[in-house]
Amino acid sequence: MTGRQDTGGRRTGRLGIWGWMLFDWAAQPFFTVITTFIFGPYLVSRLAADPVAGQAAWSYTLTISGIIIAVLSPVLGAVADRTGRRKPWIGFFAVVQIVSLWALWYAAPGTGLFVSLTMIVLATIAAEFSIVFNDSMMPRLVKPEEAGRISNLAWGLGYLGGMIVLIGVVLLLAANPDTGRTTLGIEPLFGLDAAKGEDARITGPLSAVWYLVFVLPMFLFTPDGGRGMRIGPAVTAGFADLRHTFAELKGRPGIVRFLIARMIYQDGVNGLLALGGTFAAGMFAWQTMELGIYGIILNVVAIGGCLWASRLDGHFGSKGVVVASLICLTIATLGIVSTAPGHTLFGLIPLSSADSGGLFGTAAEKAYIVYGLLVGIAFGPVQASARSYLARSVAPEEAGRYFGLYALTGRATSFAAPLSVGLITSATGSAALGMGALVAFLAVGLVLLLPAPYPAHDPATRAAA
Repeated sequence: MTGRQDTGGRRTGRLGIWGWMLFDWAAQPFFTVITTFIFGPYLVSRLAADPVAGQAAWSYTLTISGIIIAVLSPVLGAVADRTGRRKPWIGFFAVVQIVSLWALWYAAPGTGLFVSLTMIVLATIAAEFSIVFNDSMMPRLVKPEEAGRISNLAWGLGYLGGMIVLIGVVLLLAANPDTGRTTLGIEPLFGLDAAKGEDARITGPLSAVWYLVFVLPMFLFTPDGGRGMRIGPAVTAGFADLRHTFAELKGRPGIVRFLIARMIYQDGVNGLLALGGTFAAGMFAWQTMELGIYGIILNVVAIGGCLWASRLDGHFGSKGVVVASLICLTIATLGIVSTAPGHTLFGLIPLSSADSGGLFGTAAEKAYIVYGLLVGIAFGPVQASARSYLARSVAPEEAGRYFGLYALTGRATSFAAPLSVGLITSATGSAALGMGALVAFLAVGLVLLLPAPYPAHDPATRAAA
């Protein structure tokens, strides 16, 4: 693993690159145990009046977060280019994220949804803004030809961190409501009471501490950009740069097509990651233990997917990995929404309704897990290789602006997928029909991406890179 010259003429060493990669390790448990597998499903199935109302409320929460992130990410990225330094921004949003996550401990059954959903909004905004600044460091730290490999390895490292936290929750903290014991057959650590939702609520403070500890190597060892303007002048200059960036996009059609395609398909990816666990919790009445084990299975597969993609990215390019991943995700989502107790693939394949009484005891649950494996293989590479796709398409000095736009296109219409799911779910009373909206986002984004050039830069940028 080699580095590249940073903006100050120094060479980024392995320790600096590993510090940057560990950001994904630090950040991923929030997405794994909070939004996807543990706390989100707990909120939907136990804090809400019923699973349908819970899924709708969760979808609207993601909508609010997405709108705020979409509006502010390009501005913050442009300002960061002018201030030069990314770490102070990451540090500020780390404080917001840690405090918000810690507050989730108080989301006991009967306390209502408002405070918990507000904390989720704050934590999500802080996490996504931090990702903008961390991602924009990559073109300066990593050689273009190594961007895909390093990005996928970092993403895989993130999944490993998320999986370790998830395994800890399942084995040591989450109890079976019937037996009061964890998968290991022991009482939950710290005397946690599953009946009070404490095994799910503890994931907030746990994710906060994990992030605090493991984000430190990035601050200690990864070189930051040189000091630029003070914040006041940087804001003014940043807005001017942002206007210039939007104007120059007219001459960069490759990047425009890539960003538009990503804007649409990423809506589907975000919706699938955020709502897949809650959908299973509502359909199969999975509790924390079942959701945790399902998440562990998906994360094991996801790590393998990222390792596989880190090799393929070098041979076939980031675009090839993204296209293959989108095809896989589209097929998987069709399978997920077509599965219900007694059948899969919209009734074309009948399944036994018998329940063995064990873990994932029905045939429908086992089919759901098979489709989940396809999601696990693809959802890491589709994001990691898209990150390297852009990193190879822009110059280091403009990375903040373009990764701000990257976040914008990942969130500009991010309200559309969860909002579509929420509205269709509310209108039809069917969570499956609501989730079906995600298929359209994945398929349309794939079709738009196919003609996009790779790398997505114009000749002038190619010469500079």
